[in-house]
Amino acid sequence: MTQAELPDAGQVYQCQPGCRPRPLDAAAVADTVGRAILRHAVRIVPATGAPTPPHLAAIHAHRVLARVTVGTIASDVTLTWRATPMIESDRFEAERVQRVATARHLALNDPLRARQLLHDSLTGVDPATAPAHPLHAEAAILLADLQLRLGHLADAVAWATYAHHSTGHLHGPTHPRGLHALHLLAAAHRRAGHLQRSYHLYRQLADHLTTTDGPHAHRTLATHATTALVLHALGHCQAARTLLADTIATHRREHPGHPATARMTQHLARIWRDCAGKGHHHHQDT
Repeated sequence: MTQAELPDAGQVYQCQPGCRPRPLDAAAVADTVGRAILRHAVRIVPATGAPTPPHLAAIHAHRVLARVTVGTIASDVTLTWRATPMIESDRFEAERVQRVATARHLALNDPLRARQLLHDSLTGVDPATAPAHPLHAEAAILLADLQLRLGHLADAVAWATYAHHSTGHLHGPTHPRGLHALHLLAAAHRRAGHLQRSYHLYRQLADHLTTTDGPHAHRTLATHATTALVLHALGHCQAARTLLADTIATHRREHPGHPATARMTQHLARIWRDCAGKGHHHHQDT
């Protein structure tokens, strides 16, 4: 079975059509597997000084489990244990951590070298199917950002998608890393021309920022402004103009003198000219 993201169900496991009536809740499966590992093989879970949540313990399942068989519901699980647990080298793990740290340092001035280090640290990790993992998520965020800057948009979307799913699973959707990954994913889809998907992701980001930063925070309003640009690219001229004009008015009131207000105003003037050129006659907002 493969892991997927469904709009109405979140992360699930699904197989070929007809395999079972509906997909399995991935979080429920991870919770059941993780609890078994904490009960019978806790020695393989790195000690952090705090209780390990079951879904994080489940990340290490491949080391002690040969097969996970699921019945009709996610909690009906049969585990086939390996005869000999897989031992992961501490040295190998330390090298992966060092590669990611070095890549972060090199990302600005030597992006190609940084990208190679990140590829090395993610060897064997398939972004479409890999489970959530803290180090992989951090590397994926860096790699998605680099691929976006370098213009490799398909790879940027793939790694940003994994980073978004992984950080959300590990930390929750409003954690700073989760918000950063969501912003990267929205930007990658926008650059790739997936405008409808990008629009919904920016809307989701704005909702999260309204909760974490507040409705009048600069980041929240900047996201609204970008959402307006995506709306315009989708051909929704009037809606884009209205959203951006309202955002500018709020930004000017809440953040007087901020340079972003001038940039937003320039974008609004461009949208107005484009709308007028297409025959969408209306009054210009300021």
